[in-house]
Order: sequence, then structure tokens, then C-alpha cells
Amino acid sequence: MMDKKEVRKEIRRLKKLCFPEEKKRKSQSVWEQVEQDEHFLQAKVVLAYWSMDDEVFTHDFVTRWADRKTFLLPSVRGEELDIRYFDGAEKLVPGEGYAIPEPVGELFEDWEKIDLILVPGMAFDAMGNRLGRGKGYYDKVLRHTPAYKIGVCFDFQFLKAVPTEAHDVRMDNVYVSGK
Repeated sequence: MMDKKEVRKEIRRLKKLCFPEEKKRKSQSVWEQVEQDEHFLQAKVVLAYWSMDDEVFTHDFVTRWADRKTFLLPSVRGEELDIRYFDGAEKLVPGEGYAIPEPVGELFEDWEKIDLILVPGMAFDAMGNRLGRGKGYYDKVLRHTPAYKIGVCFDFQFLKAVPTEAHDVRMDNVYVSGK
């Protein structure tokens, strides 16, 4: 099995081969699956993410559901992720970490109230294992909440096995784009 560094390098290569329009199209099939998931349908408070160019595209999904559910988004602060309320795409500002648009509104600190988390990653496997970008941002967040965790990825990010370590947090489910 490849180590984490090798897997990240290979996934980055594959992401570059996938055009933006294709990523958007593939993302739609992921959200169709999520929208049928009972955990999502019943969730009141959802921690999502505002996607970067190489991730499952979330912008349309978050804005479509934001009037029916409380959406939270991460905001990078040093080595940590703050969680803040999403109050519309027009209120997002470039963040310090990766210049990803982030909310600047009220800080959310009641981890127990999060019902569901939509989690990006570099790679996932059928056991719910996740390989992130290597900074550990999400592992820190995921350890603090009993929320149902759904990993989302493109088909080429879903592997037979993902290298893991003891501190890695497993997903409860993973939705993969159709080809």
C-alpha cells in the first residue's frame, strides 16, 4: 500500500486531469445521494465546507439548503478551524489559510448541536477511512462531535484502502460521484 504522501501526490495528479465542468457534473451526483440520506434529511445543523477548485463542489448545494437548515462553515485560524454560521455567499471573505471564502459572522461553539458533517478529503475507502490534506484540521474538529459524518469525493478518490493512523477519524458513510 502507498503511504499517505504518495496517495496525496497521486490524487492531486488525478484531480488536475478532471476539468472544472466535469467536477461540477460529478459533484451533482454526490449531492443527489446526500439529499436522499435520512441523516441529512433529519439534520437541523449541518457543518459543511465551501469548496476549493479541486473538491466536490458545494456552493450550489449549501445555498440551496441554507434556508431550510442551519449551515456552518469552517474558518481557518492558525492551526485550528473555527466554525461559523453561514449567512449567505455574499458575506464570505477570503480566509487566511488558503484564501477559501469563509464566513466572518458569529462563532459556533456548541459542538453537541451539530447533527451532520459533510467532510472533504483527498481519499476515502469503503471502511470510512479518510485521508485529508495533511494539516489535521478536520481530525481536530471531528473528534469533538458525535455528529454523523459523511465523506464526499470523486470516483477517483475512492480507494481500496486508505493509509490511516490512530488519530484519524472514520466517516459513518461516504458518497462517491458517478463516473
